[in-house]
Amino acid sequence: MYRKSMVSLLAAGLALSMGTSAVYAKTSPNTVAVSSEAKKDSGLPISADRMYNTIAYLSEQPREAGTQGEWRAVQYISKQFKALGYETKIQPYTFSAFEVDSVSASINGSDLGEAPHGFTGTVNGNVTAQLVYVGKANPSEIGDVKGKIALVERGDLTFVDKVKNVMDRGAIGVIMFNNTGSSNEFGQVASGQNIPAVGITRAKGLELVERLKSETLTANVKVTGAGIKEKTSYNVISSKKAMKSMDTGKTILIGAHHDSVHGGPGANDDASGVSGVLELAKLYSQIPTDTEIRFVTFGGEEKGLLGSYHYAESLTPSDASRIVAHFQMDMIGGRDAGADHPLGGLIMYTIDGNKNLVTDLGATASSHLYETIPYGKLGRSDHQPFHELGIPAALFIHSPVEPWYHTPEDTLDKIDKEKLKQTAEIVATSTFQIARPGPNYNQNPVDYPFENRPVD
Repeated sequence: MYRKSMVSLLAAGLALSMGTSAVYAKTSPNTVAVSSEAKKDSGLPISADRMYNTIAYLSEQPREAGTQGEWRAVQYISKQFKALGYETKIQPYTFSAFEVDSVSASINGSDLGEAPHGFTGTVNGNVTAQLVYVGKANPSEIGDVKGKIALVERGDLTFVDKVKNVMDRGAIGVIMFNNTGSSNEFGQVASGQNIPAVGITRAKGLELVERLKSETLTANVKVTGAGIKEKTSYNVISSKKAMKSMDTGKTILIGAHHDSVHGGPGANDDASGVSGVLELAKLYSQIPTDTEIRFVTFGGEEKGLLGSYHYAESLTPSDASRIVAHFQMDMIGGRDAGADHPLGGLIMYTIDGNKNLVTDLGATASSHLYETIPYGKLGRSDHQPFHELGIPAALFIHSPVEPWYHTPEDTLDKIDKEKLKQTAEIVATSTFQIARPGPNYNQNPVDYPFENRPVD
């Protein structure tokens, strides 16, 4: 199918539904083409500025699942859907998560200068002792740490093995610094590793290593309120119903996740995807379709795809059978993602590494709008539960991801508006091939390659 029938048909459908005066001509029984006067670009009223403003609001504070930050985002998203006239509901679910109420550290009685991160599974404790640097905590690197606090560099060994190695030598606490980037959001301990363990940034860790070369340091590590707690997260579900006179009984899902990692503003991960969902919801609010389009933002993705699994499990067999495609947008605006790959590194990942309806439509749409995007194999996002239900599903993402992935530096200033617009246009054009009234989608997709491309 060529550009006129694929892209301009969507633009023409929008123009007609809005009562505008765009000139159109019927080119075949199955296609409508906007005149060259009307199509100076893709013809789609996708607003990168509006998407950017959505990201600006959502990234003002972290949105970790089960927090007030997430609830603020949920209320905003729900309000936007309702303003478009969509039937919208908030779907709560509970989950258990390890949480620490308070973590602090000091050196020689002075505050460390940053808030440490309590390892997942760390015990409560308040210990004060000499600080000793043990490198990466390989057994050969560990000296006398009995009754002392070990300063450890991340890398080479697992977190659990590092803690075990210093505990075996008698350490009473662990301060571990990162081996890259600027985050301290890392670390876990195993059951029975009953000494307080916290993470700090690489910069702070290297500063302490330098100080230890010329002075003796006494550290204090304090962890309180550590334990498993029940939390509530949410999915936001909005539906554009098909025209009653032409309802095919099919449903398309367009999704993103609205939660972020702990302490991270999550501008690209995944406020950018949410901005795409809301932008397409606005676009489709003005276009008649013969297919239900369901817009969903999931909570708990960063906790292990909790929201998308909850939603998928809540579907009745009848409802699930009507879903013909799931389009997931995750991290679609990273300025520094994608390395040197074409189109900013945009790629479609499927769970099994096989092509499906979503990738066929995405590749064909991208080839007519910009250039053909490839597909690859990757889980780790909310397309996974739908694949497991037998629904064609794919993740749209710029890969490899940027250096500040999952860090406090995932901020608004690193968002690329052009990448936002390109991805939204490709997903809009792809979904319209199913949702447009009349003839079905293109059965002859373009050729597009598989790429074994790591995401990070």
